[in-house]
Amino acid sequence: MDEREWLAERFEENRTHLRAVAYRMLGSLSEADDAVQEAWLRHNRSDTDDVENLGGWLTTVVARVSLDMLRSRKARREEPMGGHLPEPMVSRADVIDPEHEALLADSVGPALLVILETLAPAERLAFVLHDMFAVPFDEIAPIVGRSPAAARQLASRARRRVQEAAPVHDTDLSRQREVVDAFLAASRDGDFDGLLALLDPDVVLRADRAAVDVGASREVRGAAAVADTFSGRARAAQPALVNGAAGAVWAPRGRPRVVFGFRITRGKIVEIDILADPARLRQLDLTVLDN
Repeated sequence: MDEREWLAERFEENRTHLRAVAYRMLGSLSEADDAVQEAWLRHNRSDTDDVENLGGWLTTVVARVSLDMLRSRKARREEPMGGHLPEPMVSRADVIDPEHEALLADSVGPALLVILETLAPAERLAFVLHDMFAVPFDEIAPIVGRSPAAARQLASRARRRVQEAAPVHDTDLSRQREVVDAFLAASRDGDFDGLLALLDPDVVLRADRAAVDVGASREVRGAAAVADTFSGRARAAQPALVNGAAGAVWAPRGRPRVVFGFRITRGKIVEIDILADPARLRQLDLTVLDN
């Protein structure tokens, strides 16, 4: 085995972990892959013979790359603060593989990723590395350019915001279906007041890039605005189970084209996600239900 093959083998041993770190930092599989690729390039260019803990060294590299990407995203201001829609890490149960299983660990779902998007880049890094991957603060401190005590404060502040913002979603499937079915019926009938009654006052509607490309708004906030978006416009949507939760799908000729995911708290819809990216739709565990 030559040196390049040996370096590649050592890197591959850590790839799944590195991708999980980058995904939690960036909320995007494609950006996570970019960060891991950059880590590989740096690994390939560096002399790591004297590195005792290669996994720790690579984690630090990926964290630095991800932090730079987050800061660049904020600096460009190409999307409003908190407006970046995380890509849900979902897989069909019959095709799940070890790498996806690692990414799904710790119940890191879209709701938490949306909350993480509201954190400052340094706060997010400190929280993700310490609370999700048990990286000590004396290793986090140099990455964010702070003292260990300051890094601890960043993670503490982030943790508090996550705990305050984390919603408690309704998990009873029959109750979820009642709410979603009523929402679809009100939408088809153009029943604006009926829609308002089902929506939380602070409901958020988000669409992925593929849905935006065909006319959806990137983000809509507030019950009245969301009700207006759906009033009279879900005539072809069918109820569905989306990763085991109540949702809806538009599937002309039986082919899913748009999926609607709902999160419900105390009988009110608090979040709606519109997904239209074909690659993402193929990852969903989707079952169309009878109307």
